[in-house]
This record gives sequence, structure tokens and C-alpha cells, in this order.
Amino acid sequence: MRKRLGFLLSFTALLSACGGDGSGGSTSTPIVSVPTGGTTGTTTGCSLRARQDWASAQLKEWYLFPETLPATLDPSPYPTVDAYIDALTATARAQGRDRFFTYLTSIAQENAFNSTGSSAGFGVRLSYDTVANRVFILEAFEGAPALAAGIDRGTEILAIGTNSSNLVSVSSLLVSGGAQAVSDALGPSTAGTTRLLRIKDASGTRDVSVAKADYDLSPLSPRYGAQVIVDNGRKVGYINLRTFILSANDQLTAAMSQFQAQGITDIIVDMRYNGGGLISVADHFGDLLGRNRTTADLFERLKFRPEKASNDSTHNFAPQAESIAPTKIAFIGTKGTASASELMISAMLPYLHGNEALVGTNTYGKPVGQIAVDNAPCDDRFRIIAFAVQNANGLSDYFSGIASKMEATCSAGDDFTRPLGDPQEASIRAALDYIGGKSCAPITAVANDGITQQGTREATQELVVPNRPNEFQRSNPGAY
Repeated sequence: MRKRLGFLLSFTALLSACGGDGSGGSTSTPIVSVPTGGTTGTTTGCSLRARQDWASAQLKEWYLFPETLPATLDPSPYPTVDAYIDALTATARAQGRDRFFTYLTSIAQENAFNSTGSSAGFGVRLSYDTVANRVFILEAFEGAPALAAGIDRGTEILAIGTNSSNLVSVSSLLVSGGAQAVSDALGPSTAGTTRLLRIKDASGTRDVSVAKADYDLSPLSPRYGAQVIVDNGRKVGYINLRTFILSANDQLTAAMSQFQAQGITDIIVDMRYNGGGLISVADHFGDLLGRNRTTADLFERLKFRPEKASNDSTHNFAPQAESIAPTKIAFIGTKGTASASELMISAMLPYLHGNEALVGTNTYGKPVGQIAVDNAPCDDRFRIIAFAVQNANGLSDYFSGIASKMEATCSAGDDFTRPLGDPQEASIRAALDYIGGKSCAPITAVANDGITQQGTREATQELVVPNRPNEFQRSNPGAY
């Protein structure tokens, strides 16, 4: 359970989307096509056995670690396609190379999310303290029910029920069933699902009834997603990127245009909960940070296994009219930072060296990406780890997180008593200090435990993720 939850942070593949469009370049669609020469992804019938056989065939053709697959494995004992995939990939998962990055999802769900961020939920991101058994809101999304009900970052959820007579304390849920019990108590991700939440915030303790609804996630928050922070007379551009979906492209372009107009070259990129997304969006973001790069400079390389090398691809910087030439970049990350987020950090490292820092904690560790093979009649999209992601120096081995590969890191907490974008929030303050030339404590494998008196999210905090996250939750760890 904990191993899966840990991964799912990223969730699950979250780089899920690092799989992106598989080509490494820009695309007009949010999905990965089967690379040239691959199978069509169609099969006769949608019985359990037919779907299992289809999944096994795709793994044998595309999996990045074919030597880890069993020569034969009878699917009969496995009650679902997911369970069979778990068994087929068990060796690579045990080695830490595929921590549930290979998974089956819905074509319709993924298309909806990758294009607009569409989902049904309360519109919050949750974190729980594994020692104190408490759950907190880390973020509330605009246009979603929770924020409209007055629930925002820093709110604690004390109990969950459908009415006042059956409220169950969050602490008892966590003790009895961990994060999955909390997830179950919050109900299915369908519009209209209503829960009574007992919450505590600066206004006190109260009960609030909230119904899940369909909403579109804005990759950059209209409240704090892009802003200019003036710190000791220095202008710093701040970007808080929630996820790498297509609608992020225009928002990132507009933000960089604003920074360029003000002569800003010091940047904070806050991806502390960003589980990944489309590679094409990461490529676009890299181009916007590449005004002083040339088209001969490599951003990233996608490497398939040797017999699939014809599908290898590269993306070189393609500076845009709105691009800036960064002097320093501070990337804010946590264990929830994965996939395309880590690609961004890695890709800029060969050019910025010590003028780029990871601030916060170590990242999740997902230097691989997925293709998507579709079995359209069954609404099955199989995300398969099929390629490694390399930067210009060939860096691709950071399965334990990218902190140890950085030339500069600064340890910092996640102070959810302050709004995201607040210059005095712990991680943003540390990022500003790094940009200003101040010394800091480096990120190590050991961090403080629990929630401090100041409400800082630290080592024993985990994002609340179900055993089988939906597509929205894969790229937005902790979202409900």
C-alpha cells in the first residue's frame, strides 16, 4: 500500500504524462500516438481475457525493460487487467524502475483532462500527516465547489460523512485504512456526490456540505499562478505550474511575455505538487526559458530500447518571441514533483549549472516516459513505460529523485499556513534567498518530521492518493 501510494504521488505515472506526445515535440493533440511501426491497438472483443492478452502483447513490443517481463504468465488467476499488468511488471517495480508508471486508463478520461483539465470533484489537493493522522488542504482550485464554499489552503478536515449523524473522524479513518480510507470516505469522482465535511481554519470549526461538480483546472492559478515578486529591490518572476496540459501553453507564453517586458531574468518555478503531463508542454516551457539558447542546443532526448531506436527523438530549444534568458532559476519541488516536472529541472541543468537550484525537498524520481497504445473499442488506453528521458549531458538516472544530480539545492518546508505565491511562504522565501545569493542548507535524505507549530508540511506528510487514481489524480497528486 505505502509503496503504491508513494509512487502515485506522481502519480502513477504521473508523468503519466511525461509520456506526453511521445514525439518530444509540439503536437496538436494531447495524447501519444503509437510510434511508427507499432501495433494498431485494436483487438477483437472486450472480454477480460482479450484485454489481458492485448495488454501483454503491447508490453512485449514496447516495454523499456523487456528483460524483466516473465516469459509466460497465465492471466487466468487475475481478476482485472490492472492486476495482470501489475504482475507482468512486478520485477521492474521491485527494482524501482517502474513504480506503477505503466497502467491502463480511459481514453475519454485522459483526452478530457489533457485538453482542458476537466474533472469532477471538490477541487482540492489533500495532504495527510502519517504520524499525527491529520488531513489538510494544500490547495483549492478556482471554479470548483470547495473554494466556493470557503475552503482553501491551510484548512484542516476533521471528519467526513454524508450527514451530521454519520460523521467519521479523519484520524480514525487513517488509523483503520490509511489514505485509501479517506479517499473512500470522500466518495466517487462523479458530479453530484455530496459530503459533509467538518473543517477547521482561521475562522474556527464548522460543518460544510460540498457537492462534487465538473470543473476545468487552470494550469496556472488566476490568483497566484504568475506574478512578479519584488524582493529587496530585485524583480523575480514567479510561476506556479500545477500540471502540464495543453491549456498551459498560452498561459506560460503570456507570463513570460510579462516578465520579458519588465526585464526579469530571475525566475521561480513552483512545481511542488506537479506530477507531470505532456512532454510537448514541457518543450514549450523550455523554449520560453531559452532566449539565450540556439536551435543547436538540446533540451531533451527520448531513448527507446535498442530494437525500437527508430522511434528515438530529440527536442532542441526553439526560442519564441516571448522567451526570456534566465540568469537564475529556482525550481520548487517535493516528493509530489515528478515526470515532466523533473524533465524541466534536468533539461536546464547543463546550461545553468549552479545558477539553477532545487528548493524544497527531493523529487519523486521518474526519468522515463510513456507511450499510449489505444484499444478504442474498449475505451482502453495503455500507458507503457517505453523510453528514457535524457538531458543534453545524457542524465537519465534519477529514479531516487533529482536532488543528488543538482549542483545547488536548498532545503525548505511547505508552509500551508501561507498562500501559494506569498514571498514569506517557506519554500518561496528560500527560493528568493537563493536567487539573492544567500547561503542555505542543502537537501538531504533526512528532514524534520511532522507538522511544525507553524504548520509546515515536512517529511511525514504524504499526498492523499487512492490505490487506483483516476487520470486527473495521476497528474495532480492529492487532488479530489
